Amino acid sequence: MLRIGLTGGIGSGKSAVTRLFAERGIPVIDADVIARELLAPDAPATQEVLDEFGDEIRDPMTGGLDRKALRRLVFANIQARHRLETLLHPKIRAEMNRQQTGLGSPYCIMSIPLLVESGLRETVDRVLVVDCPEALQVERTMSRDGISRDDALAILAAQASRAQRLALADDVIDNSGDLVALEAQVETLHRHYLELARNGG
Repeated sequence: MLRIGLTGGIGSGKSAVTRLFAERGIPVIDADVIARELLAPDAPATQEVLDEFGDEIRDPMTGGLDRKALRRLVFANIQARHRLETLLHPKIRAEMNRQQTGLGSPYCIMSIPLLVESGLRETVDRVLVVDCPEALQVERTMSRDGISRDDALAILAAQASRAQRLALADDVIDNSGDLVALEAQVETLHRHYLELARNGG
């Protein structure tokens, strides 16, 4: 099975693209979804993260994980981010591998927002980058997450640059236009990936 690693910066529109592939019957394995499941209230990894970072990321009301506090911490502090990645990335990779098993599809989409940063290029056959101008990423992130421009810029600065992602890309979707344009690009790539899968990648 052909493994397509889909990536892109925050606010680039990865979710819209994965939804369009899913509508075509293609399995999507999403690292962000897996990470959220790993950090569910009663999950073992949640306690590991709380043990690692302590009260700084603990919700004073519930005693559980304060996700917003964790996000602020790791985007402001590169050492904290590396500590979190060391805890979570092996678990995310193992679950992504597990979900690939037994998929009866010519290809699958592996949505990995930090594909470039986490060195996971070797886990996929092709890299698909969802791209748009950085100014548009900032506007979309502010609107979607209800955060300030400074917070959005801090998240952007913590990720690989647009140039770094594009340098790694086998395929690129330009998501600076409307949904019609986006769907046309997904359909073209869908046909291309089916052809590649038929011909052995």
